[in-house]
Formats: sequence, structure tokens, C-alpha cells
Amino acid sequence: MKHKDFVSIHDYSAQEIAEIFALAKEMKADRNKFSNALRGKTLGMIFEKSSTRTRVSFEVGMFQMGGHALFLSSRDIQLGRGETIYDSAKVLSRYLDGIMARTFAHKTVTELAEYASIPIINGLTDLLHPCQAMTDYFTAFEKFGDLRGRKLAYVGDGNNMAHSLMYGAPKVGMDIAVATPAGYGPDLEVLARAEEDARSAGTRLIVTRSIDEAVKDADVVETDVWTSMGQEAETAKREKDFSGWQVDKRLMSLARNDAVFMHCLPAHRGEEVSAEVIDSPQSVIYDEAENRLHVQKAIMHTLMAGRGR
Repeated sequence: MKHKDFVSIHDYSAQEIAEIFALAKEMKADRNKFSNALRGKTLGMIFEKSSTRTRVSFEVGMFQMGGHALFLSSRDIQLGRGETIYDSAKVLSRYLDGIMARTFAHKTVTELAEYASIPIINGLTDLLHPCQAMTDYFTAFEKFGDLRGRKLAYVGDGNNMAHSLMYGAPKVGMDIAVATPAGYGPDLEVLARAEEDARSAGTRLIVTRSIDEAVKDADVVETDVWTSMGQEAETAKREKDFSGWQVDKRLMSLARNDAVFMHCLPAHRGEEVSAEVIDSPQSVIYDEAENRLHVQKAIMHTLMAGRGR
């Protein structure tokens, strides 16, 4: 594959996404087959934001492929504080075979990708969450097979999850409807690029203020927390603004009979989703969580296997 980095799904073609999914499926079916795929290689994991799934899945994934993962918290390194991102990227490129970065500013990841000579994987930024969106579409692929012509409905904040899901839908042939309260719509530049991708792919992208319109006849219904990490000061206002925006049993009844519910976790039962939905047979949240491991292994293998320093 021509790419050095995995920063945004927007950068990848539909065929390249399909290849990553095929590899993830193969890895999930036979863990031992790839046990030496990244033998002797080291992934640096930069964390400005705390994490459960991201840290564990990347670290375990490297171990399962014979490599090593090195946890680097913002307290452990000088990235962006006493040292420029340019210098950090150049230095870390001399030690590591790849970097996964989970940061606040998206610019941190894009600058790492620009200046590092090794692959950079976007583990999450305030703008995008591509590994999670890849996982969600892979999980939908497992449940439904061919995704062309199917529909994903996203309900809630027009945040990094909404952005990456918008980028991902055209790549897998799905329509997507994004419903947000007024003032919480997706980033306009991201929306413009996603609309262009949808036109090229012949898929539909709808942004609406109506939850019912978004969820009607959806195959996948997804939501996220109302207040993301770093927005804690806005909690009270967001709780007020998102009142009535819960994914509950009534809302799920508007989707297709075999629709599934997704959430990237952590979830707040009783806020963005009711317990009767997230804990129902329609919920595939734990399949999503597991698939972070397999999809990210496929991404790391694609970028790092066979790459010399």
C-alpha cells in the first residue's frame, strides 16, 4: 500500500479499506498466523488523553504480532512542551518503527506524520477518530456482509466520531445520516470533503436536526457521549442542549428490524443511550471493542511489516 501513515480514512480508497478489512478478518480467524509479523519492531504510543480500549488494543496487538509497544504519556516525554514536534518526530524516528498518537490537537498528529520518517497512526484527536470508525464499519461488515446500500445513523454531537464515520461511509458504500442539535453540527471542512467523497461513491450523506429522520430505516444506529474529554467545563450546558437526544427503544423502533446499536465507549447509560438499548440483543458494543484489536493489528501490519529503518 502506498501510504506511510494512517491519519484519516479520507486519505484511503475504498479498495484499500477493503484490503485492511480482509486482513483484519484473517487475523481474527487465526491469531497464530501473524505471531511473528512485527517481530523485533517497536511501536511508540503517545497519550495526551487517557484511554482503555486504545492503549490495551494497540499494546496487545503489537504483542500478538511479536513486537513491543512502548507507552509514552504526556508526563513522560517533552512533545510540544520543552521540545518541538519536529524534533520529537525526528528523534523518535531513530528509535521506533511506528508511532500511535492519541492527542487533543489534530495538528499534533499531522505534524508528526509530516516530520517523522516512520508510520504515524491516529489513535484519536479532537477532530478525528479513524481507528474507531474503521472498527465500527468492520463490525457492520461482520454482521451484514456487503454494506453497499445500507444506512448508518449517527445521533449526537458532531464530533470526531461523526467526522470519521462520515469519511468512512462512502468507502464502504453506505449511506449516512448525522443528526445533531443546533450548534453541534460537524466541522464544515470535514463535511465538505465527506460530501465530495459521497458524490464520487454514489452514496448519500444527510445532516439533519431530526433524530427520527436520521434513524428511519437505518441498519446501524450509533451515538457517543454528550461531553467528550477536554469539554468537562461544558457539561451542564451540554446536558441541557442534548435533552431529548437519547437513543432509546422508541428511536430504535424506527430503524430496520435487524438494526444494530453501536457506541465507541465509554457510555453513560441514561444520558445518550438508555440501558434497555445498550444492554439489549441489538447492541454490538463489545464486538466493536474486541474488533479494535483486529482492525488496528491490520493497520499496523499494513504500515509497519516489511518497512525498514
